[in-house]
Amino acid sequence: MLAWVAGRDVPRDEGELNEALRRAMLLLAAGGDPHRELALDGSAVTTLASDLDRPERRDALMQGIDELVGLAGRLPRVRAALFDLAAAPDSAWRAYACGLLAAELGEED
Repeated sequence: MLAWVAGRDVPRDEGELNEALRRAMLLLAAGGDPHRELALDGSAVTTLASDLDRPERRDALMQGIDELVGLAGRLPRVRAALFDLAAAPDSAWRAYACGLLAAELGEED
């Protein structure tokens, strides 16, 4: 969730995002229940992350994480989670993609 919030300013093309989300949803459906728990290393999340991956998008995500660290001064667990994301950019990017996919699944309900 933190990566998804941190990614609020990640530049994205809505057409590209919609296509990538459709592919990810198909992968979820092919694997069984499309509403099962998402995994950062699951095929739907990793494919979505790969489809959307661009250096400028990753930079925007990392900047968003840095901004949230500044806002989380009195929330030590949140700060620690943000530091973990900042220390692992690949995991942070997959977490952002997972948040996008979770939001898409939530809109369908």
